Amino acid sequence: MVPTSIDVNADAGESFGRWRLGDEAGLFAFVSSANIACGHHAGDPSTLRAAVRNARDAGIAVGAHPGYDDKAGFGRRALAMSISETVDSVVYQVGALAAIAESEDVRLRHVKPHGALMGAICGDPELAVEVAAGLRSAGFELPLMMAPTTALTAVRTAGHPVIPENAVDLDFTDDGINVIEPRPMAKDPDRIAETAVTVARGRAVTVSGRSIEMPVRSVCVHGDRPNAVPIAAAVNRALTAAGFAIRPAEPWV
Repeated sequence: MVPTSIDVNADAGESFGRWRLGDEAGLFAFVSSANIACGHHAGDPSTLRAAVRNARDAGIAVGAHPGYDDKAGFGRRALAMSISETVDSVVYQVGALAAIAESEDVRLRHVKPHGALMGAICGDPELAVEVAAGLRSAGFELPLMMAPTTALTAVRTAGHPVIPENAVDLDFTDDGINVIEPRPMAKDPDRIAETAVTVARGRAVTVSGRSIEMPVRSVCVHGDRPNAVPIAAAVNRALTAAGFAIRPAEPWV
C-alpha cells in the first residue's frame, strides 16, 4: 500500500568556521526533517547550534547526522574502523549534538549516518545492529534512518526502531543503495521531483535500468548540492501534487 504521507529530509549544519555551505533557511522551508552534522565529517559547535536553532524555528524535526572523521573527504571516503570503534564514534557524535539540541529545547528524532558511514552500515547487518544497540545503551532511543536493506531488516528484527529512507537526488545500485558523489553537481529539479514521487510510491529505477522495490518513509535531498533549494522546492511541490502529506516519519518498531 502506498503511504499517504512522506518525510522529506535534508542534511544541514555542514558549514565549518568561516566556510559556508548551503542555504539552510531556504532549504528548511521545503523539508520536514533536518539531519544535522555532528562535527566529524563537517560542522563545528557553533555551526551545529545555529542549524538546530534554524530547524527549530522552521518547525521541522531534528536528527543527528554522524559521519566518518574526515573533513577533507567530507565523510564520503570509507575509513578502516572496527565495529566497536564505529559504535563509539557514532555515540560520541550523537551525544555532542544531543547536548547542543537540549540546550535549545530541541529533542533529537532520529539518527541518519552520513556518506560512506551510511554505506558501511547499510552493507553490514552486524554493524548496523551494533550501532543501534550502542545508541540505546547510551540512552538514545532513536530510530536509525537508513536505506531499506537487509541491514535495516536486521536492526528491526533485533528490536530497534528504524526509518527506511533513500536519497532521490542520487542514483541507485541494483541493491537499492545510493551511488555517492564525491562532489555534488547541480541537477534538474523536475527530474529529481519525478524520482521522489516514484520512490515515495515504493519503487526506484537503478543505474542498470531495473525497477526495484523501495519501501521508504522518508526521501532525502542533499543540502550541499549547488541548487539544493530549487530541488527541495520541486520535490515538495511534486509530492504534494501527488497526494502526499509532507511530515516527519514515524519509526518502524
